[in-house]
Amino acid sequence: MAIAAETGLIELTDEQRAIVQTVRDFVEKEVIPVADELEHKDEYPQQIVEGMKELGLFGLTVPEEYGGAGLDLLTYALAGVELSRGWMSLSGILNTHFMAVYLLKKHGSDEQRMRWLPRMATGELTAALSMSEPGAGSDVQAIQCRANRQGDHYVVNGTKMWVTNGRSCGVVVLLCKTDPQADPPYKGMSLLFVEKEPGADRFEGLTIPPNIKKMGYKGVDSTELVFENHRVPAENLLGNEGDGFRQVMDGIEVGRVNVAARGVGLATRAFEEAIRYAQERHTFGRPIAQHQMIAEKLADMGTKLEAAKLMLLQAAKKKSAGERSDLEAGMAKYFCTEVCHEIVTDALRVHGGYGYSAEYPIERLYRDAPLLLIGEGTSEIQKMVISRQLLERYKVT
Repeated sequence: MAIAAETGLIELTDEQRAIVQTVRDFVEKEVIPVADELEHKDEYPQQIVEGMKELGLFGLTVPEEYGGAGLDLLTYALAGVELSRGWMSLSGILNTHFMAVYLLKKHGSDEQRMRWLPRMATGELTAALSMSEPGAGSDVQAIQCRANRQGDHYVVNGTKMWVTNGRSCGVVVLLCKTDPQADPPYKGMSLLFVEKEPGADRFEGLTIPPNIKKMGYKGVDSTELVFENHRVPAENLLGNEGDGFRQVMDGIEVGRVNVAARGVGLATRAFEEAIRYAQERHTFGRPIAQHQMIAEKLADMGTKLEAAKLMLLQAAKKKSAGERSDLEAGMAKYFCTEVCHEIVTDALRVHGGYGYSAEYPIERLYRDAPLLLIGEGTSEIQKMVISRQLLERYKVT
């Protein structure tokens, strides 16, 4: 009983409807039947990922001249909703890859785009984006990973943290410091495309420790990256030295739309499970959906979900048009993820004791939801972004 993302506010094209239906069918057939089992094993879902490659999902936003579908952020967000409805980790596997594609399209040279995008379109080459460090998360300017230019190479030293796809990917978009003396610090930050062997624990001065153990968000590898005199060709620099902070903040906007889409997808599944269970479960001689407190929860959940979909669509449409959208992306990320957490929690309550059992998908959804409150900027950071933009927009003169 999938809930369509389309609303009267934004009408989808025939192509977008077809893509949404194709992804939904794939999720129903290939993902939902095995998601709980794979999630509890915490194994990288290689077979499902191969299916995603065959569908062309890794190349959804890659320009047609490089072998992709050349579609926009809105279409990608709709696909992300459907994937997250089945298993949120799948959208996570795509997200950092998609952000790398976006950065290459907007900031890369012709040679860099020709070098990487055709293989990224097919999924032969998958990507990760690395910003955080053990001592630097929300405070991005506090990163310490250093890339020192030596002739035609950069020599990289430092430790990165929370790298989604860090082990399985073939290229990492690395935020590092090329000028540690820059004032302010963000002017000394750059992005390097670091190529590596997918799946390897060690690669030419790069060590990847065992995957970080997490409460939820299983199946997708989250790793540290430890650089010890790792050499990266200077031609792998994105744009110019000092552009990295601006570039990555641009990329984070599209990442926030993806996280909002994950929130909508996860909340959709939780609502579907709750409203189904509420009609099937009987107490005191009638379905629990007919009890006032349960009915109230369902009303709240459905209303919040509709509002979240509208905010997601608005942010995705504006960013797709090439407009500045830090306010809309921040609002969507904040609202959709907070609402997702509330809906999943209420869905667990509707299920009662069964919601706490690994036998039901609500248990998995409940463990996945908190990640969205943190990823691509915490809710607290989003509020700071939102308030700054509101004060700028409505400045009293």
